[in-house]
Amino acid sequence: MTNVHEREKNLYLERTRRSAEIFHKARQLTPYGVHSNYKYVEPHPLYCAKGKGSKIWDVDGNEYVDFNMAFGALVVGHAHPTIIEAIRERIENGTLLGFECEDAHKLAELICRRFNVEMVKFSSTGLEGTAHAIRFARAYTGRKKILKFEGCYHGSHDGLLVSVKPSKQKAGDPKLPNQVPASQGIPEEITSNTLVAPFNDLEAIEAVMKRNGEETAAIILEPIPMNMGFITPSPGFLEGLRELANEYSSLLIFDEIKTCGKFYHGAAGYFRVQPDLSVMSKAISGGYPLSVIAGRKPIMEKVAPGVVAHAGTFNANPLSITAAKVTLGKVLDENGFNQASRLGDDLARGCQDIIKDFGITARVQWLGISGAILFSREEVANWRSFLECDFGKWNAYYIAMLNRGIIPAGTGADEQWTISVQHSKDDVEAHLEVFKEVAPMLKRQELSMGVVEAV
Repeated sequence: MTNVHEREKNLYLERTRRSAEIFHKARQLTPYGVHSNYKYVEPHPLYCAKGKGSKIWDVDGNEYVDFNMAFGALVVGHAHPTIIEAIRERIENGTLLGFECEDAHKLAELICRRFNVEMVKFSSTGLEGTAHAIRFARAYTGRKKILKFEGCYHGSHDGLLVSVKPSKQKAGDPKLPNQVPASQGIPEEITSNTLVAPFNDLEAIEAVMKRNGEETAAIILEPIPMNMGFITPSPGFLEGLRELANEYSSLLIFDEIKTCGKFYHGAAGYFRVQPDLSVMSKAISGGYPLSVIAGRKPIMEKVAPGVVAHAGTFNANPLSITAAKVTLGKVLDENGFNQASRLGDDLARGCQDIIKDFGITARVQWLGISGAILFSREEVANWRSFLECDFGKWNAYYIAMLNRGIIPAGTGADEQWTISVQHSKDDVEAHLEVFKEVAPMLKRQELSMGVVEAV
């Protein structure tokens, strides 16, 4: 008998024939037919035509309730009418002017007030944001080394593309991980300046800083790592990092590219730990490209022409500025977050109940509007424990949910769900009903493989 994944893959092929046709054409012109490697999935990527509210439609006309929401970038949901109205007016008055946008300072003021930061610089992508942030940190401290965490992803630039998804064979000592380049083409001399530590392990980090602290410009992390499922910081962890950064006169950088849109005041506000620099992107601009490097005034004032570089033709372009102003000022308000967060709790607890009822070896980790189902016996607290998850079972779960009209998360076991302000209780109920249908298939697969003990 074929396993769940094989049966569901065959059903997916039947339902997405137009996507398959596009894929076969696209891969002749573009490697793997996608323009971001993370969008590629077997047997072929899903090609989509439109989105509205909490729904998305693929090119075959299949409708889905979308809990991916563009990898967390669309907390506003698809095609929010308030944003569309503002963007339409902006388009009529020009989309790129070549000079500073008149509303950029208003957005800067809004961000500084909401996220408790002193100064900002606008760029276009998260990659640019984290690249600039480590440059700012090095310029301010006069040091070379950066400490990051195993499994955390900060964009695909050489300086931080280290130990993002290392295999067990390459990762080395769990307490002192190897510096594993995540791509070919990264010079060893760049990798050597990127230190790596395990997330949620202050003792190991203290040991790394004891040896390298005097040379370390900054500690950078996702306050909630979201490229190994969904991992919350253990009590005292962020506070401990703040103290270590202070002790060694290093900067603490929060990569809030995702988390700035998961909580009204971002993760720094939620956990009440203030970094020296923050990088924000994705959800804050409602589906338009914008990133923000924000931080303390003494650091940011070092960024000056001929001193510390920061540039970009599309930086602070009128479309993105307008979208972000409306998103933060009118759409992602506290009421919207509170409502979405309640739905997030309903989804997570509903999934927990289904997992328990069917005796599946899995767990749910979540906070607020985002979370993940992880097919693991134990809590996932860092990259090494994430590697113990059953990825084959996750793939079967994902494609089975997809075939029944639910996009349950991003395109990989390392991703999570996002509840937007346009999701409804009916959407959550639809998700849970489909999971109830998929769960017994997963349990049968467990039993066929001799896995009988549930979490």
